[in-house]
Amino acid sequence: MLKRWSIADAANTYGIKEWGADYFDLSPSGEVVVRTTSETGQTETSLLDIIRGAEARGLGMPLLLRIENLLDQQITRLNESFSQAMKDSGYTGSYQGVFPIKVNQQAQIIEEITRFGSRFNHGLEAGSKGELMIALSMIQSTKSLIVCNGYKDPEFIDLGLQTTRMGYKVFFVIETPTELPIILERSNALGIEPLIGVRIKLSSRGSGHWQDSGGDNSIFGLTTSQVVDVMDLLKKHDMLHCLQLLHYHLGSQIPNIRDIRTAVRETARYYADMVREGAPMGYLDLGGGLAVDYDGSKTNFVHSKNYSLDEYTADVVEVLMSVLDERSVAHPTVITESGRATVSYCSILLFNILDVTQYTPGRFPETEPDDAPESIRNMYEVRRTLSVRNLQECYNDAIYYREEIREEFEYGKITLRQRALADNLFMDIIHQIADLLKKVKRPPRALEELQEGLYDIYYGNFSVFQSLPDVWAIDQIFPVMPIHRLNEQPRRKAILADITCDSDGKIDTFGAVHDIQKSILLHEPRDDEEYYLGVFLVGAYQETLGDLHNLLGDPHVVSVRINSDGGFEFVREIEGDSIADVLSYVEYQPKDLVENFRRKLEQAVRDGRLSVAQRRTLLQAYETGMRGYTYYER
Repeated sequence: MLKRWSIADAANTYGIKEWGADYFDLSPSGEVVVRTTSETGQTETSLLDIIRGAEARGLGMPLLLRIENLLDQQITRLNESFSQAMKDSGYTGSYQGVFPIKVNQQAQIIEEITRFGSRFNHGLEAGSKGELMIALSMIQSTKSLIVCNGYKDPEFIDLGLQTTRMGYKVFFVIETPTELPIILERSNALGIEPLIGVRIKLSSRGSGHWQDSGGDNSIFGLTTSQVVDVMDLLKKHDMLHCLQLLHYHLGSQIPNIRDIRTAVRETARYYADMVREGAPMGYLDLGGGLAVDYDGSKTNFVHSKNYSLDEYTADVVEVLMSVLDERSVAHPTVITESGRATVSYCSILLFNILDVTQYTPGRFPETEPDDAPESIRNMYEVRRTLSVRNLQECYNDAIYYREEIREEFEYGKITLRQRALADNLFMDIIHQIADLLKKVKRPPRALEELQEGLYDIYYGNFSVFQSLPDVWAIDQIFPVMPIHRLNEQPRRKAILADITCDSDGKIDTFGAVHDIQKSILLHEPRDDEEYYLGVFLVGAYQETLGDLHNLLGDPHVVSVRINSDGGFEFVREIEGDSIADVLSYVEYQPKDLVENFRRKLEQAVRDGRLSVAQRRTLLQAYETGMRGYTYYER
């Protein structure tokens, strides 16, 4: 008997319980729900209900959904995990997180981090003058830290120095030897002592896409001898007491806990020796690296991690204590710049499917037509003789005859209709071979990957380049799945194409718990209803890195807050870019374009090609289009 499809099967197919971090699950009705926690307990809210609420407000697909509760819960988890690890081990220092603004500079995200994070004195990291402006304006508590990385000119330094008069702690992290003289000069000119940190180049390295952030050849940071030079120069100016922070950055996503432990141990030794040199220190900034398990495999694969949050915090504390206690060095305030882990979960890209191209043969006669050329007759013979025993032979023959037919078509020996017949025959043979392979215990090596290539193309109403740039740029894997109909068995293997005119505008690599898949299982779309998909864990970097490929702009954005009863409120609604918006981004003036088109219409009226009424209709359509959404609208 065939096994009946269940919600548990859907959960296993898409791995939602593995990568969802207990934030996402499936309802008995087959919809993806977001799980939030409040003082009264946990609630579950359907993503499909949120989509319907957005569409009722005039915000169609695609839609970037931000769930404020998940951002709050990630900040809470991080702070409470460090607090508990320190309490359990007897660590006498404390923890203070800072969020790197570059990970997601959007105002709604920073506003919520600083609002909710103020209860934990959660701060911000700024790597440019623009980001420093954001930090100085948004930080709510003077106990929160502002950590300044990146290149810093005199204007940058002056602004940070003068802010310290207001009681804020603004650390200038020296990343190149040229920065310290500028800091000292501006400090002397303003009469304000700076809070100074140094970023070191560790010999330790991570792995994966971000491994070059660490190691001897990393772009930023000081070598050991340069650190000594900094301390000597500060001593010379009687300002060594200003050196209070040590910083390193191993990478944005470190999947292996062993790499994290190695880096913390090396940094702790630097820290202890700097204290011995006379620097007061007090703060140890471990940078980013706390990974997100995008594929749910819980391994040291580049898109995963082989540790939990509690294991991460416990290991950091344990390694620090083992090094510092041995040298009788006081425990510092631990800082992490965990941007990816903080914001990834709170954002979901939602979109509808516009069209499907199915990789299935068209209709063709069961027997060869009387006028069929020899090559097509041979293809029919392959189809008739196909069996489990001769799969490899028939596959080879089908490939050979297909190429022969294509060559004959190129030289005009067969017609277009005959070529189409041959293509349908070949596709039918390949599908039959793929089905028969399921009965073979040890399929021929050449046929093992055949089934992976038999997929449909589902065209989604979104742009990879605008909303998921890391998919295109660094082959990042994000969890992708339908958000409804999950009580039905999906039977179509597919890849996703966006609506850009670019062959790279696709998602054709999908995470699996124990493997990477070249396709995803989806449902057959229905004519009478939309089919919605979600791309999850997209809160880090994707909004900031998106570009205007094909002039497809930002999608609509909604922020919701889920209530204790499972209902939700639309906190913010931001309409996506209009066509006029994106044209202005690339230096066109929409008013000038309208005027140019108006002149063309007027000339067409003078030439007798358009009536005045037709002119008015066309001009109205052009002006309406300027105000319209850049994405497909039903």
